[in-house]
Amino acid sequence: MSQQLPDVQASSPEVTVGLNRVGVTGVEKLVKIGRGDQRPIVLMAEFEVYVDLPSWRKGADMSRNMEVIDETLEAAVSQEVEGVEDVCGEAAERLLEKHDYTTQAEVRMEAEYVTREETPESGRPTQSTADIVASATADEDGTREEIGARVTGMTVCPCSQGMSAARARDVLRGLDVEDETIDAFLEEVPQPGHSQRGHATLTIEAEGAPDVDLDDVIEVARDAMSARIYNLAKRPDEDHMTYQSHKNAKFVEDCVRSMAEGVVSRFDDVSDDAVVTMKQSNDESIHQHNAHAERVAEMGTLRREVND
Repeated sequence: MSQQLPDVQASSPEVTVGLNRVGVTGVEKLVKIGRGDQRPIVLMAEFEVYVDLPSWRKGADMSRNMEVIDETLEAAVSQEVEGVEDVCGEAAERLLEKHDYTTQAEVRMEAEYVTREETPESGRPTQSTADIVASATADEDGTREEIGARVTGMTVCPCSQGMSAARARDVLRGLDVEDETIDAFLEEVPQPGHSQRGHATLTIEAEGAPDVDLDDVIEVARDAMSARIYNLAKRPDEDHMTYQSHKNAKFVEDCVRSMAEGVVSRFDDVSDDAVVTMKQSNDESIHQHNAHAERVAEMGTLRREVND
């Protein structure tokens, strides 16, 4: 006769303090995203899985968490899904069902996503990468899902560019060039400014799945910076990126505002109560620190601000 092992997790802790998140991280699984008549996209995704823990319970059932996430994600691999946020939502709801002491379950996912494109001048085929960010939170009121991406681009500082333009103007005046000609030259040939590699993050969270396409989210985030960058670049492409970024110099704050403008313009069908998170971080080239700006707001608020 087998002996019943004690359920230590269900006992009372010595310090009766509840915890917001208890779970597992670094869970790697394959996820398959269907694309209609096109070949599905297969991602190697990394998951975080959490439940809340009441003050009277010593621990969560870690093995049960793994069982749930394995069941859900293995099903997602065998059956194509429309969006990675749906995988997170299904897993969060399963967690809630299987843990009777839990009031909230959360699943987060990240994966590298590759798209194909052409270089801007030479027209060479190349690939671009973005980090997909998805999550879902389930509680007694329902399930909220989030989808978004982190992308890399290029920015140029308008302040240092303005100083270079002032220097160029002084030099040209010293060469007896007329102001009208100087203005035309500086308009056509943007002056140097210190550049940064920029990292834009854009996510949209809504009740259920947000009504957005992941590729559109990536496009809005990439377009918010001074210029796009490419994995492959011939000399004409390098010239294009350099010129475009200096022609479109932006502070880190400007990138977030451009992202907000792009969100309002692109996502007409997103509900006003959806929560939009926009972040921009720039790796400074002439400082040891980096620059950062962000905004979190409901879609309705962004619409009013942008349209006004």
